Amino acid sequence: MSIRFTAKARRGMVALTIAAGLAVGVAGCGGGGDDKKPEASASASKSGGSGASTQEGSDEPIAELKGEDGLVLQIDSVQRDSGGFLTVSGEMKNDGDKAARVSVRTAGDETEIIRHGSSLGGATLVDSKSKKRYYVLRDTDGRPLTTTGMPRIEAGASIPVFMQFPAPPTSTADVTFQLPTFASAPIQISG
Repeated sequence: MSIRFTAKARRGMVALTIAAGLAVGVAGCGGGGDDKKPEASASASKSGGSGASTQEGSDEPIAELKGEDGLVLQIDSVQRDSGGFLTVSGEMKNDGDKAARVSVRTAGDETEIIRHGSSLGGATLVDSKSKKRYYVLRDTDGRPLTTTGMPRIEAGASIPVFMQFPAPPTSTADVTFQLPTFASAPIQISG
């Protein structure tokens, strides 16, 4: 018996595989006792110092990046996984007084990513010590491994977001997170 997959079935299998991989990555987001909060962020509400990171149950984000129209990207988790990936997770919040959309510029300027619609595909991690830049990963069809198709965010509301990157070497603990239309922020990798 021969099994043939249609293009739609293959896309579904890829999506299922990605979802399963993300579920494993999210399930492993425990956080160790040695995690430290970065000393500075783009607009953190408190100054640096030692303390629990969000991964350890604290309500304080790792970083907050201000964007356009009252949007704020709050990074809550920066976690390595055993597959060689690094997942940045958090929330896109609307601190403005009216509904706002995430700018299409956050997808970046690469044709392959743009053709798949709105996303956070323009995000990068910069390791200034090693002089390397890490771009968002893509699946076999060129779709970015990030939150996509973001809805309009009502005033005071938020939506969960994620971005997945190739993991920098384990010797790299600090990187700068960048997303078009948002301020940059130093973040610390855990795990």
